[in-house]
Amino acid sequence: MTPQTAEATTRPAERAADLAAAHTLLACYLREVAAPDGAAETVGGILRIRLPNVGLTLSCRLVRVSPVLAHRYVGPVRCRPASILDRPAVPVAVPPIDVPDDGPLVGDVPVDSAQLARLIATELSARTGLANDEFVEQVLGSRDALATLLRQRPSRDPTPTGDPVLDGYVDSEQSLVYGHPHHPSPKWRSGDPASWRRYAPELRSAFQLSWLAVPTALVADDGPVDELIAPLRPPDAPPGHLLLPVHPWQLDLVPPNDPRLRRLGPAGVPVRPTASVRTLYAPSVDRFLKTSLHVRITNCLRKNARYELTGAVALTRFLADVPLAAQVGLLREPGYRTVDLPGADEAYGTILRTGVREHLRPGERVVLAAALAATPLTVPDPFGWWRAYVELLVPTVLRLWLGHGVVHEAHLQNVLVVLAPDGRPVRLVLRDLEGVKLDPGRLTAWPDGVPREVAYTPAQAALRVVYCLFVNHLAGLAGALADFHPGVEPRLWQLVRQVVEATYAQLGEPVELVALLDGAPLAAKANLLVRWHRAADQRAPYVVVPNPLGGAG
Repeated sequence: MTPQTAEATTRPAERAADLAAAHTLLACYLREVAAPDGAAETVGGILRIRLPNVGLTLSCRLVRVSPVLAHRYVGPVRCRPASILDRPAVPVAVPPIDVPDDGPLVGDVPVDSAQLARLIATELSARTGLANDEFVEQVLGSRDALATLLRQRPSRDPTPTGDPVLDGYVDSEQSLVYGHPHHPSPKWRSGDPASWRRYAPELRSAFQLSWLAVPTALVADDGPVDELIAPLRPPDAPPGHLLLPVHPWQLDLVPPNDPRLRRLGPAGVPVRPTASVRTLYAPSVDRFLKTSLHVRITNCLRKNARYELTGAVALTRFLADVPLAAQVGLLREPGYRTVDLPGADEAYGTILRTGVREHLRPGERVVLAAALAATPLTVPDPFGWWRAYVELLVPTVLRLWLGHGVVHEAHLQNVLVVLAPDGRPVRLVLRDLEGVKLDPGRLTAWPDGVPREVAYTPAQAALRVVYCLFVNHLAGLAGALADFHPGVEPRLWQLVRQVVEATYAQLGEPVELVALLDGAPLAAKANLLVRWHRAADQRAPYVVVPNPLGGAG
């Protein structure tokens, strides 16, 4: 391949990645800063956002206007000088913008993701009084990672099992190429890209687990771990040792420094990284492993804290007695194992999670909810499909919270959807007990073994349920339906309101749902602001977005 040919083949990926990065960054800024400040307007299908501190106005064309500010953008983001009334009283140094012939900035000019990131960083710095020297780098690192994924993603799964149901499920887990639509750097991962490509779910990767042999005296675990890992075909354990499966990337990042921990190398059945990157699925034996991974992916370092290990198993036992509807299941986490040494406990902690087959009947298939929301949802009857879906999801999450004090983070990556042969949703499967929190005021007693770190105040519980259920999950799927069936969103939200009203009545009219039904604004997690302030993810602020359910009367 000549250099010219190679360059031509990479250009589409770079262009697509740059446009996606710009749209995502604009979407974050709109939701978290411009809309709350009243600095945005939509006229004639064009979104305009004022940057008051730098004296510029951004614009972009919309192909779908969302009632919760989850718009669909098309074409380049453009920039022009603000009107005289909108210009800052105190001049701010504005990053240079390329214009034809190096002339002055007059009229609208397109800006790429790098220019947009620098403009927004300048605006945020002037607004907050803080500087963030890694922000632009992270936005551009995410853009470049996306370009790599677009160039290198195989057109087909190179290692299918031959089971169409499980292969389809794996494909849904590995399909989220563009990532979170409201995160400023959805594909940013710490470290050298060469180190993560082998383990990227978007590249349809598969590999073997690595294994540590840990002296029995240095093992901390709970549950039937040996029974759970046996189907994975592990290597033989040396006498006096127990086996611990570890993500192979983790052993490259954090190699054991204690000679008592013996590396046995890769072994066992192939595993597939899921959407979270660090959770691995072994389709041939239908088992998940949630591993520790010292990599910052979007906001967080993805490691299993000790309380998360013990809490997973304790919550599994507690939730066994919490009733769920017949059409709703749970991926249990009945075992964990780690090294009982300071530092190593979080470095190598692994949670064993049950699989999907027990939740399926003949002819059904299962997909990740986030995969349904990632592209236009091509169902022939959007309203019938949506009602079936909402009647499964909304009552379940609200009853768990208000009836049992269980706060499940039902965002799009935490819910699996079981579809009938005709494509209708017939069952949901909840997963990831790390995100489950408990509201002590709604429990008769604190469950045995559950660490106190999982306690939420009532206010925290309300914020998390509203954001995950309505803003992240339902708004994402409603948008996907509207991308294929333009104009349906208002009626979709009317159907959501009907289901919330019915659940409200069934639960004895809890006060927590009154404001929601009265049209009070919804809460959205501010991923841009938490990155700008370099805060821990648990301290992320929330902003308000319009409530599409409508008010009383």
